[in-house]
Amino acid sequence: MASLMLDNALARLDGALAQLEGAARRRIEAERGRANLETELTLMQDDRARLAAELDGTMARLGQVESAAGDVDKRLEKAIGAVGAVIARVQARE
Repeated sequence: MASLMLDNALARLDGALAQLEGAARRRIEAERGRANLETELTLMQDDRARLAAELDGTMARLGQVESAAGDVDKRLEKAIGAVGAVIARVQARE
């Protein structure tokens, strides 16, 4: 009888240890997953910051290009006016 009780206790102990090992394994896997997620989040935040800086630089460059295009447009209009005036004078002489 004592042997049977000991066998039952040992079986329950084995079951409890198996459950504990399983819980520990799941906990370790969850921690690894969390660490992976945190690493991925950090990488995404770094990418976002880099892209935001690139966007700021690109927007500044776009402003410069637009300003230069406006300046070129004014100069072209002035040149077209000058050429038109020269053509008008030549035609008036003829």
